Amino acid sequence: MFDDAVILITGGTGSFGREFVGSVLREYKPRKLIVFSRDELKQFEMAQEYPSSGGSPMRYFIGDVRDLPRLRRAMTGVDYVIHAAALKQVPACEYNPFEAVKTNILGAQNVITAAIECGVRKVLALSSDKACEPVNLYGATKLVAEKLFVHGNVYAGGTTRFGCVRYGNVVGSRGSVIPLFLKQRETGTLTITDERMTRFWITLPDTASFVLGRLWEMRGGEVFVPKIPSMRIVDLAAAIAPETELEIIGIRPGEKIHEILISANEARRTFDGTRGFYIILPEGEQAAHHIWRTRPVELPFRYGSDNNTTWLSQDELRKMLEREGQ
Repeated sequence: MFDDAVILITGGTGSFGREFVGSVLREYKPRKLIVFSRDELKQFEMAQEYPSSGGSPMRYFIGDVRDLPRLRRAMTGVDYVIHAAALKQVPACEYNPFEAVKTNILGAQNVITAAIECGVRKVLALSSDKACEPVNLYGATKLVAEKLFVHGNVYAGGTTRFGCVRYGNVVGSRGSVIPLFLKQRETGTLTITDERMTRFWITLPDTASFVLGRLWEMRGGEVFVPKIPSMRIVDLAAAIAPETELEIIGIRPGEKIHEILISANEARRTFDGTRGFYIILPEGEQAAHHIWRTRPVELPFRYGSDNNTTWLSQDELRKMLEREGQ
């Protein structure tokens, strides 16, 4: 599917983008692999690892998802788009709400519009567990973006297909708590907001693999949710710095005790993919589950980091961090 294809990834210089690019180049032979982002320094640094010369399929486009004409130009002749560009830091989005809306919502609309106008085959957008029953602005913008991509299929009329993947915290990403804990370990004290807190965890290689697999399979309108393990934050701290003291600083604005990947309200249109993921179908399209050879989840159902059936032990997390070079 991806051999001789033209693939574009927005926000391609981020943690996910770099992992995704590496995975595509290792496994396939795309005609072009376009990194679309607004940070020239990150593009320069990335080009040292993945150069665009010497017959390489790599291309680097400076641009912002807020700029629709630039997106149109970048998507000309593109077959597949991964939309990873977003403002992701919860405090930054709370303090700069207009900017979060411009990038995460209006930017998503621009990606959809450009993809339809340029005849892109498939677009898969990255979402977050914070989009499910959001309590902060970042989560709210990602929820709106999800809705835009799901219903973008109506605007496309079948020529371009849109879908989403929704997953939790990424081990090894710049935005996770792990780099903070590693830094605080040197001070002798780790700060914990709440001892009860739990989170979903997934590795960067697993996110890239999951996205590639769902881009291959998607038919349009799905929200794909991987089955991933949970971990208690206090266990995470103990795995990283077992001899370090913990300081409880209180929950921050816009923060949840537990994250949710599938809410009870979404459960009635959620189906068990049986191959390591769930599929949330759009309203009124539940009958389409037979295409996926899936079965409805057993109600009542809620997929939260607190009621997960799979948990990471401290030893398992240490091994995961070693694999990720942390």
